[in-house]
Amino acid sequence: MNRKDRYTVAVLGATGAVGRAMLSTLERRNFPVGELRLLASPKSAGQMLEFRGQKIAVRAVEESDFEEVDIALFSAGASASQMYAPLAVTKGCVVVDNSSAFRMDPQVPLVVPEVNPRAVLDHKGIIANPNCSTIQLVVALNPLAQFGIEHVSVTTYQAVSGMGQKGIDALQRETANFGKGTTLFPVADGEVHYPMAFNVLPQCDVFLENGYTKEEMKLVHESRKILGQPKLHVSPTAVRVPVVYGHSEVVSVRFAERVSAQQVRTRLQEALGVVVVDDPLHALYPHPKMAEGTGDTYVGRIRQDLVDNQTVWMFVVADNLLKGAAWNAVQIAELLVDQAGN
Repeated sequence: MNRKDRYTVAVLGATGAVGRAMLSTLERRNFPVGELRLLASPKSAGQMLEFRGQKIAVRAVEESDFEEVDIALFSAGASASQMYAPLAVTKGCVVVDNSSAFRMDPQVPLVVPEVNPRAVLDHKGIIANPNCSTIQLVVALNPLAQFGIEHVSVTTYQAVSGMGQKGIDALQRETANFGKGTTLFPVADGEVHYPMAFNVLPQCDVFLENGYTKEEMKLVHESRKILGQPKLHVSPTAVRVPVVYGHSEVVSVRFAERVSAQQVRTRLQEALGVVVVDDPLHALYPHPKMAEGTGDTYVGRIRQDLVDNQTVWMFVVADNLLKGAAWNAVQIAELLVDQAGN
């Protein structure tokens, strides 16, 4: 990609929850946008979205829309990415893809800028944005790698917005109609089980033959790839909770040798993109409302395991639409701009 003062940027899936967050993040981070093309499915064409005080019409995506585009941010699902990302690359565009389509492709970098920024240098036209729950996990784990991580156990408490606007809408309907009859929440594509309002569901995405969900296995495989530890032992459980924005994670980390909670706390306080909020005696600890609207990863409740002095526990929270998706994608685009022309 050539270095420019301003770049032509396309957003595919612009009308979705993450797409809209991409627009606001481009604006908030003052990304050097020259021309902005808003793309979506035909049913969303004609909608007007605002960017830097101007209304821009959304248009139905076509192959020609990627002509002379420098960077395209994709958040329209795996099928759309598989169809349009290779086409965009043939037009000279670099695609930052928020879907699962290319994450585990060995030829596609899977990037979290605070963790493996140099991986963008290896792109062949497509860069994958990791899963939302994986991003905040590795932001918290990477600063601790110097201690020798042996085993990570993680239980996520994931907001309904992780499913997109349909998850938000479903929870709002259920909450408004609570007590008027049983409703069913869309736990995965084509599946509905149990109410979500005032409830907790131990399912994010579909179950696999090994008894884990796709979401849980993303945590395993993506963390290994991003951290460069292909044999890292990760034990995941993913839970959906009636929160609109912000994923929370209970994480235990077992190290190769004894590591104190204070060592972990100090290292995280020095880490890029991490905000340590850890004074529980004064009711200071991370929670989804604290992280909502920010691009940081919040860590607290840092404490030693009661029986194993090689294990430290912590509570990790981030806005899943921002750091978990749109914010991270724009950060990747910024890395591309920084290395343009090199």
